[in-house]
Amino acid sequence: MHELSITQSVVDAIAEKLGDVPVRRVRLEVGRLSGIVPDAMAFCFEMVTAGTGLEGAELQFDRPPGGGACRTCGLEFDTGEVLPLCPCGSADVAVTGGTELRIREVEVIAACAPPADAPTTPG
Repeated sequence: MHELSITQSVVDAIAEKLGDVPVRRVRLEVGRLSGIVPDAMAFCFEMVTAGTGLEGAELQFDRPPGGGACRTCGLEFDTGEVLPLCPCGSADVAVTGGTELRIREVEVIAACAPPADAPTTPG
């Protein structure tokens, strides 16, 4: 299950930037042709976030479709196939989308303290 090592890498990248700041939500972009199974990644996410600032965070997925561009006829088309064929019958197709794996958004749990530049009232 390669999702475990991929998920660990995602969590490590977030923790490297944020430390132990509590995270509410993580939104990932995982292309439909990436070979990554979101359900398996979600299962792994619960395991690898235990004891970190990401523990209990919601994990969301954006799933962009696969895309192809035919080098024979020039047609650009959506595809769900890792080895796509063009509707014209050509196998000379460049995959143009759907292989992404990106951290799109990380929502942290805000601290209760006012910002450092907030005006203070004399007490």
